[in-house]
Amino acid sequence: MRIAQLHPWRVSTREALEIQRDLRGRLSLQPLRREPRVVAAADVAYSRRTHRMYAAVVVVRLPGMDLVETTTAVQIARFPYIPGLFSFRELPPLLGAFARLRAAPDAFLFDGQGLAHPRRLGLACHAGLLLARPTVGCAKSRLVGEHGEVSPQRGGRADLVLDGDVVGAVLRTRDRVAPVFVSPGHLTDVDSAVRLVLQVGGRYRLPEPLRLAHHATTELMRRMDPRLTPPRRLSYPNYRRAAGAAAWRDTSR
Repeated sequence: MRIAQLHPWRVSTREALEIQRDLRGRLSLQPLRREPRVVAAADVAYSRRTHRMYAAVVVVRLPGMDLVETTTAVQIARFPYIPGLFSFRELPPLLGAFARLRAAPDAFLFDGQGLAHPRRLGLACHAGLLLARPTVGCAKSRLVGEHGEVSPQRGGRADLVLDGDVVGAVLRTRDRVAPVFVSPGHLTDVDSAVRLVLQVGGRYRLPEPLRLAHHATTELMRRMDPRLTPPRRLSYPNYRRAAGAAAWRDTSR
């Protein structure tokens, strides 16, 4: 599929922050124009042993959740783990998997944040602008914002509020299990994002397509990692440290 070239990837922390602020103004938050019939989910696993990123995109067809396609990509980590700049680390390997897609998904799910981000540009927002498709973030933990109580039944939700604005929803996807944190990325809004996550829910806390994508990344890493030689030292070829850039520490999974 076609991917827009909106900015360089070899950037410093300061430049990445500037890119986020610029891209934020390009987002379009709106109800989904039609109910998705083909949905893709993306995930990335990181190997501490070989310093590689294992990316997978799984495409399913609704309503039966029939598997349509799985694409993968492997890449040396090119950007350090810096809170708030997660998309600069995970999107480069995912772009390789997106480029191999033959299907044309109606919407994309990401294991991460969308609008619920300090600069309102999480992974799902950034990816949506590159893909020009509706995107939704579905995270297991809260990054920003405050919320009230969530009903213990499936479908229970509470607004996730940041600086007085609703940036997402805290959503119960299964009875009496921990909620997930849903936020719109691009070409969708909070209500549409919540409906999509419930629509593709299965027997587990995470939406089924995201669970399948996670299994695809871990299986790829399990097969490939033992055959690869670990680096002598960690390096980030696409990261350009700028004078005065914020310090970072590699604490990724």
